[in-house]
Amino acid sequence: MNRTMLALFTGSALALGGGAVLAQSQADHSAHSAHAEHTPQVHAIHAAVAAPDRPAEARALDEGRKPAEVLAFLGLKPGMAAADLIPGEGYWSEIMAHVVAPSGSVAALQPQQFRGGEAADAAWNALSERAPGVSLVHYPFEAFTYQASSFDFAIMSLNYHDLYWVSEQYSVPFTDPDTFVAALYTSMKLGGIVGIIDHTGAPGDTREGVDKTHRIDPAVVRADFERAGFVLADQSDLLANPDDDLSVSVFAPGIRGNTDRFVMKFVKPAAD
Repeated sequence: MNRTMLALFTGSALALGGGAVLAQSQADHSAHSAHAEHTPQVHAIHAAVAAPDRPAEARALDEGRKPAEVLAFLGLKPGMAAADLIPGEGYWSEIMAHVVAPSGSVAALQPQQFRGGEAADAAWNALSERAPGVSLVHYPFEAFTYQASSFDFAIMSLNYHDLYWVSEQYSVPFTDPDTFVAALYTSMKLGGIVGIIDHTGAPGDTREGVDKTHRIDPAVVRADFERAGFVLADQSDLLANPDDDLSVSVFAPGIRGNTDRFVMKFVKPAAD
């Protein structure tokens, strides 16, 4: 389920440690700058994560999400046209906008059902001022579509499983994942990259498992994308947690924020 709809960032407690987090982020960037493999791409990613105007609430998530490592693995580069699918509060959107700037762009594609109120609008306006390359676009959750051959790169973090979720409370109807992935395939340029990050789930009935735990079997995701024509280029255990109990909800105390997560890199073949 989309975290935006469950709770808003409180910020106050996290802000107390914001200075320490910022200092650590900047120190990590400085240390990485001296590394022999500090390519322009990697430099842009680390500089984006270390940007001094990122909110403390977002910085507090960096340790668990490893944004610099994940984006370098997936292959985000300056100048790309990128998409952030179901972006929540825009954690990935903001970082990516700094990476692809000044010639690139980020479309934050948010379902209409997850559209927030005035506070959410204000937060997105502030984000857009910090990262001018970001545009917020709303679409019906169950009917995603976008102009063909628009994106070099797309990311969907901790939300792909929601395509198998139905919620009367949040006005999310039955959705066909194959239709979504097919539309995403159309929206990607030849050679375009799609990164999927999600909570690892056990094999079994996918919709039942998502409803109970908000997890998904990585094999289901791979099969969905390959049916649409994508190729699995690589996968990573950067966010793995072998101690996670896959039978419990991702919102359970003690595991929330520390679930076992898979990272998959799909590519739309250059010869479509």
